[in-house]
Amino acid sequence: MEVPTLFIGLIMYLGLTRLNSALVSISSEKDLKERAAPEVSTGATSVKCQLQGVTRPPAFSMDGDYIIGGVFSIHYYMHTVKHNYTSLPEPLSLDSRELRFSRAMVFAIEEINNSTELLPGIKLGYQIHDSCASVPVAVHVAFQLANGLDQVFNTSEKCSQSGMAMAIIGESGSTPSISMSRVISSFAIPQVSHFATCECLSDKLQYPNFFRTIPSDQFQADALAKMVKHFGWTWIGAVRSDSDYGNNGMASFLDAARKEGICVEYSESFYRTNPRSKIQRVADVIRRSTAVVVVAFVASGDLRILLEELSLKPSPPRQWIGSESWVTDPDMLRFSFCAGAIGFGIQQSVIPVAASPMLTEFWEDTFNCKLGKSEKVSLTYHHISDTVLFLPYTDTSQLRVTNMVYKAAYAIAHAIHDTVCRNTNTTAQCDKFSRIESQEVLNQLKKVDFIQNGYHVSFDVNGDPVAIYELVNWQRSQSGSIELVTVGHYNASLPVGKEFHINKDLTWVEGGTQVPVSMCTDSCPPGTRKVLQKGKPICCYDCIPCPEGEISNATDSSDCLPCPREFWPNSERNTCFPKPVEFLSFNEVLGIVLAAFSVGGACLAITIAAVFLRHRKTPIVRANNSELSFLLLFSLTLCFLCSLAFIGVPSEWSCMLRHTAFGITFVLCISCVLGKTIVVLMAFRATLPGSNVMKWFGPPQQRMTVVFFTFIQVLICTIWLILSPPFPMKNLNIYKERVILECALGSAIGFWAVLGYIGLLAIFCFVLAVLARKLPDNFNEAKLITFSMLIFCAVWITFIPAYVSSPGKFTVAVEIFAILASSFGLILCIFAPKCFIILFKPEKNTKKHLMNKYQS
Repeated sequence: MEVPTLFIGLIMYLGLTRLNSALVSISSEKDLKERAAPEVSTGATSVKCQLQGVTRPPAFSMDGDYIIGGVFSIHYYMHTVKHNYTSLPEPLSLDSRELRFSRAMVFAIEEINNSTELLPGIKLGYQIHDSCASVPVAVHVAFQLANGLDQVFNTSEKCSQSGMAMAIIGESGSTPSISMSRVISSFAIPQVSHFATCECLSDKLQYPNFFRTIPSDQFQADALAKMVKHFGWTWIGAVRSDSDYGNNGMASFLDAARKEGICVEYSESFYRTNPRSKIQRVADVIRRSTAVVVVAFVASGDLRILLEELSLKPSPPRQWIGSESWVTDPDMLRFSFCAGAIGFGIQQSVIPVAASPMLTEFWEDTFNCKLGKSEKVSLTYHHISDTVLFLPYTDTSQLRVTNMVYKAAYAIAHAIHDTVCRNTNTTAQCDKFSRIESQEVLNQLKKVDFIQNGYHVSFDVNGDPVAIYELVNWQRSQSGSIELVTVGHYNASLPVGKEFHINKDLTWVEGGTQVPVSMCTDSCPPGTRKVLQKGKPICCYDCIPCPEGEISNATDSSDCLPCPREFWPNSERNTCFPKPVEFLSFNEVLGIVLAAFSVGGACLAITIAAVFLRHRKTPIVRANNSELSFLLLFSLTLCFLCSLAFIGVPSEWSCMLRHTAFGITFVLCISCVLGKTIVVLMAFRATLPGSNVMKWFGPPQQRMTVVFFTFIQVLICTIWLILSPPFPMKNLNIYKERVILECALGSAIGFWAVLGYIGLLAIFCFVLAVLARKLPDNFNEAKLITFSMLIFCAVWITFIPAYVSSPGKFTVAVEIFAILASSFGLILCIFAPKCFIILFKPEKNTKKHLMNKYQS
């Protein structure tokens, strides 16, 4: 905050007066109006100067060789009212915590004065002022500390400087500390704050004289954001003091929270002097919000007013997250609806604080009584008139910020010691008449590095200490009261990811033991992904199931990841499992049925062969070229059995065998049928007078015909196997959710050449059978061969589109079905009628019967 306009003239006037060491002397109101010139004597006589304005008496003071100033907000405004100028405004309220800070400074200085090692022979004095939590008052007392309290003094070099502060401890708030620093930095007076945490004060260009024993809010803001993220809260509310402390601290927190993916439902600011309507509006926002967690970067005095407003009309349960300013303030523990609050506090310490007889107001405020002028107060920190007081002032079990005051006093004392006693050894007395400037103390303060009461004290280049916090939790004791419990630590000097440590159980809002949930939208479970809701923060989203083939295995995943090619999601789509492998197996119903028909067909062919072998001398067997019949039955047996090679897990050998065996055995089968058909045709042509055609179609020629046609197919298969043989493969394209094990053709040309050659022979055989269909039934198989070839061709013509369109293992099933159907067509059409006659109509299996039928 900038210094108010009212004080600009005062700053310039008093600043120039101090720098020139000459103040205007005024003896009366008349002299004030006439602006009389300073009274200056000649020779060795010094210039006499007189302070302007009305001085504010210090709350506590003691004279000494060197003065240390102190500024604390011992009083604060409890309520804000609209004054009507007909009655006196409400009195200021006493802040017992700030009172304890001031008394800790007194104790530290008295302890230093009694020390034989630090500033031996020198007595430190102090002037402690009450700023009343007001920036104008803080600026006023800063000028007083820069000039001293003596109304008239001279500038002689031999003059004592005991009335001017060498350094100042304070203020508790960031805004008054900023205003004070801008005033006293012109005079190079060092300022050490115990509680001003605004990050802005680390800027040494603007505040070159500012130091602090409490860490900057930047560290606390980062720690709070990490803590909120640690507990899984992504939807929070935020309130802050409308001051440099609150605005800068909250800005740092929101920036850190945004990086952690945390969203803020609302961010409200207020100040203790705001009208009550403003405080009520902030309270109503908290009540109406959906965020369970409220992060409060608020000064203790400000939050006290807000919580009192909330206590009038309780809000739904809220999990409060506090900054150091209020979360460790014992006076705030009376707000029981904030039980479960957590936040970061300065490390605890133990300081043996002494008693003080100068606390009349504290006595009157505590016991609601008035003391007479002659009455004196005797106060210890534990008992007053045998009555135990549970107040922030008397509670020495939670000395956190109080220790920062203690350390600040010792830091200044060490700086003065290094300035005054630098030319003497440690056992000698320091020169208390040595004239030092505040600039020298400022320079030495930058170098201090010591351990006091077990705590290390030093400043970095920005005037900040090492950031170490305790994580504190408001927990109910067995008696029902709320107490501060340290449940963890945070050390900013540790490596990233290791700064935060919790070592005790926490109690949450309403005494719960489970971490409360505070989200705009419930977490998206694994198997879904987040889709942002239009016009809302990134923490408000819908949960959409992952698309087919993709998974998400983390909560609140923003994207789904595809499974590897051979993997497929489970039904929940949160894990990839290997795709089930599919092939035509002997263990499934379809495989068993096809295998049974295959073996049954082979057995049928063997049975027929046995019947023909047993009746090989009968006319019906001999009349139909028994040699080709047996070869045909053998080839049909191989056709039935080769279908078994298509069932089971594909391998390199099975893939090469199934197609080549099928192609060769079928050509062998059709070659035999073709040979039989040619023989029938030639046999009837040979009965014509003068024909000798049968000499070219005897048994040797028949065998050569079969071998020739079969050799061509063997040659095609050999070339196919050499150039690009079939091979086993995993087909991942037909089905997305499973793997098909099948045999790749290798060369499609080779496969269709094998099928094409079989089809060519089948058509040729069919044509010849059609030509011989009108020959006598008794001596030829033309009609039977015609029907068998008709079935054969029909099966393989329908096979082609079915083979191309059938997916996965059904492709193999179609191929097996075509083999079995065509094989059964041949064996039933050609051999079934003959077997029926041989077995059931033996009277027809005679040459006479056959000849008579032919003649008829």
